[in-house]
Amino acid sequence: MLETLNYTPKDFKSENEVRWCPGCGDHAVLNAIQKAMANLNIKHEDYAVISGIGCSSRFPYYMSTYGFHTIHGRAAAIASGVKCANPRLTVWEITGDGDALAIGGNHFIHAIRRNIDLNIILFNNKIYGLTKGQYSPTTDRGFVTKTSPAGTIEDPFVPGRLVLGAGGTFFARCVDNNLKHSQEIFEAAAAFKGTSVVEVLQNCVIFNDGVHEAITDTKTREEHQIFLKHGEPMLFGNNRDRGLVLANGKLKVVRIGEDGITEADVLVHDAEDEDGFLHQSLINMKLPEFPVAMGVIRSVSAKVYNEAMEEQIAEVQSKSNIRNMDQLLNSGNTWKVEN
Repeated sequence: MLETLNYTPKDFKSENEVRWCPGCGDHAVLNAIQKAMANLNIKHEDYAVISGIGCSSRFPYYMSTYGFHTIHGRAAAIASGVKCANPRLTVWEITGDGDALAIGGNHFIHAIRRNIDLNIILFNNKIYGLTKGQYSPTTDRGFVTKTSPAGTIEDPFVPGRLVLGAGGTFFARCVDNNLKHSQEIFEAAAAFKGTSVVEVLQNCVIFNDGVHEAITDTKTREEHQIFLKHGEPMLFGNNRDRGLVLANGKLKVVRIGEDGITEADVLVHDAEDEDGFLHQSLINMKLPEFPVAMGVIRSVSAKVYNEAMEEQIAEVQSKSNIRNMDQLLNSGNTWKVEN
């Protein structure tokens, strides 16, 4: 019988003072993850939180779990090693849009390609906050920053596209100011077997304040976001009277009751569709033509790297005659050196 662990969020709070700016979205994400961990019925000692460099990467200091504040862009590599060395651990990688998608881009895509059982939480405020306001790989074209005083001349990465392009099996999106929804998404990511990537739209009050305001404002949230759930119709709006349909092979927003449209015409979300065509289309949606997709967009079962590694090691060991270091050193070609 599975033991019931009666944890509370307080069990996952460290005694360290939280040193993010007042009003920073990171505070809400921290609270949501602590609430999620308390609900997952996983032993306290089986959590590990790994981070890179950036404001979000101070996360391990504020968690009462095993943790490792690593080096810039290398969180995915170290988290991969932690999981493969001790598969029992539930490993959370905390990273930012600069840490993961610039210097850490190579590690990010290969962790996803391998499908290692990690929970990657990607904070996206579209700026370098810790180093005081340079543009990042997700900064919108034309945005003025300290390193782009006349506006950036680059198109940004869309994290979900990278995940799908790397063969990703789980991608979700949430926002920092919707704590309840974020908690649900983090719990879903932790329950998934394989690499789960959650993009958190997070606000930097100092260097990019209001960057997601059109999406996250509670007054317009129901009109500007669509909260996806597997097996449910893709409806949104204050009255849930708007939805998504396919027209000429592309997504289109419709209103129930107009032009003969009924709820039966609205697409039903299938997060488990291996093809990924609609997942890509949902990830690409942006204002003002479309609402921004929130929730679990993709969740597809596939072979998990660390599980395959364990199976392979066990198979090799079962067929090997070598049982200790002496046998290994004396196997194959050997010679004796004499004076």
